[in-house]
Amino acid sequence: MKLLTHHITFLFLFSAVIYIHGQNLKITDNSTFGDIRKYYEDLPENDKQALPYVNVYLKKAKKENDYIEILQGYQDAIYFSRNKFQKLKYADRCVSYILKSKDQKLISKAYLEKGVIYYFFYKQYQPALNEYLKAYEHSENIDDEFLRYRIIYHLGVVKSYLGYYNEALKLFKKCSAYFEPLTKSRIHPNLIFNNRKGYLNSLHQQIICYRHLKNYSKSDSLIRHGLSLLQSSDGFDLEKAYFIKCLGISCFERQKYQKAIQNLDLALPELRKIDDFTGTSLSYYYIGKSYEKMHKDNLAVDFFIKVDSVFQKEKFIIPEVRGNYESLINYYHKVNIPEKELYYTKQLLKADSIINKDFRHLSDKIHKEYDTKSLLGRQKELESKNSIGFIVLMISSALIIILITVLLHRKKKEKEIQHKYTELEKRIIHQNRSPEKTSVLSCSVKENKTGVPNAVINDILEKLNDFEKRKGFIKKGLTQQELAKSFNTNTSYLSQVINESKGRNFNRYINKLRIKYITQELYHNPKYLDYTIEGLTQKCGISSRKSFSDLFHEINGIRPTDFIKQRKKELEEKTNI
Repeated sequence: MKLLTHHITFLFLFSAVIYIHGQNLKITDNSTFGDIRKYYEDLPENDKQALPYVNVYLKKAKKENDYIEILQGYQDAIYFSRNKFQKLKYADRCVSYILKSKDQKLISKAYLEKGVIYYFFYKQYQPALNEYLKAYEHSENIDDEFLRYRIIYHLGVVKSYLGYYNEALKLFKKCSAYFEPLTKSRIHPNLIFNNRKGYLNSLHQQIICYRHLKNYSKSDSLIRHGLSLLQSSDGFDLEKAYFIKCLGISCFERQKYQKAIQNLDLALPELRKIDDFTGTSLSYYYIGKSYEKMHKDNLAVDFFIKVDSVFQKEKFIIPEVRGNYESLINYYHKVNIPEKELYYTKQLLKADSIINKDFRHLSDKIHKEYDTKSLLGRQKELESKNSIGFIVLMISSALIIILITVLLHRKKKEKEIQHKYTELEKRIIHQNRSPEKTSVLSCSVKENKTGVPNAVINDILEKLNDFEKRKGFIKKGLTQQELAKSFNTNTSYLSQVINESKGRNFNRYINKLRIKYITQELYHNPKYLDYTIEGLTQKCGISSRKSFSDLFHEINGIRPTDFIKQRKKELEEKTNI
């Protein structure tokens, strides 16, 4: 029986295949499992046309209480289901049925299969690790080295993702040492096929580890070795795509950017075919970086945006492509599109949050060697936490039902406030890049309609510049007469110059400076966020709390209390990250 091992990192989803040639036979009560499987065994992975036949297969297996065939049927269902939710549903059912068998080997396979789905299709590492631990527990006393090395392999994949490359490398070397001799032994051709998959995927993972350890000579050597093994091999298109992907990244590291693009383009179709969004995102990233190194920024940005599209859809990102957002931020800063720069800055913060969460989430569980006692002890602790979390969730759900009417009412208002805050934030960023200046040329001879001598105009404008730099406007109770006296001029001249150069009267001019000043302080200086409204009023020189709130809202389009709340929230999110 041949196993349909498939997709990323030697996933071992074990869909058995029996090659039967001859005439098509109708399915009857006397049909064997092999008779049924011949109707769908040659269909490609994720082809839902197979599912009606798989359901017949499962029905027969359950009727005969044949747990080996029940496991096989569910593995086939997972293999041919396109939807990841459906795959998990089949995996859940599989575990439920196989537990009844009391067969430790079958139970271990069922748990491992479910863990693979969590890892590959969902990128949920706690559930995946939990299933791997259960698989390991049930495999402890069975005579199946192949199954044991599958579990070792998957533990290595998690270690590699977390960045423990030396530890992961040891595990993948063990796997290679186990699988490689079996590719040449005198065993059934189908077993050779499966061990070849195991060996090739273990090589692929070693390449990833060596690359991250910057041992490029070793990773390049394994890439050449893997590709040489695949020159005349059928049925290993995905494995070949992974080696070509690694070759593309290697070309990038060696500054052969055009070759990098060509190889990554060649690998992408197979990665997309099985919905390997991690490998797809990584390929997009290195194509983008290659174009960036070739100074083809417009082409580079297209691929960086594709990486962001994958991130938005899957809510997942690997640390290696974090630089994608730095490149996008730098690009949109360079072309002066602050809206895009701000958007990708926030996307980077989201990416960092996910990356840090995943590392923090598993590092204390997987960093130690994979001894059964320590792993199972940690599992019990997690299950206890999950039980408490479930109770808290139920209580929270009840509260949410009570509060939902209030939340819906507030939602619209909060959305409006967030929009106003974002618009103001853009203006603040723009002001910091292009600060206003009072030019001495604001009222030239040709434009002078005030009747004030040009020399006096320029003198007043220069003093206004100095006045703004010194923040003289924050003095409480400042009057036009007082300012004119300090400028050695009269109130008429000062009033006319301000009206002409600023487009507003004295009071409006001073109040706008005060609000602009306090807004900048609130945005850039966190200590101001702890001031009361009365305190902020005094800091900027405005006479009363009401006047301050009204002026802040009129000039900025948002109430000061709402602005402070939004800014605190934004800073807290950054701190938590």
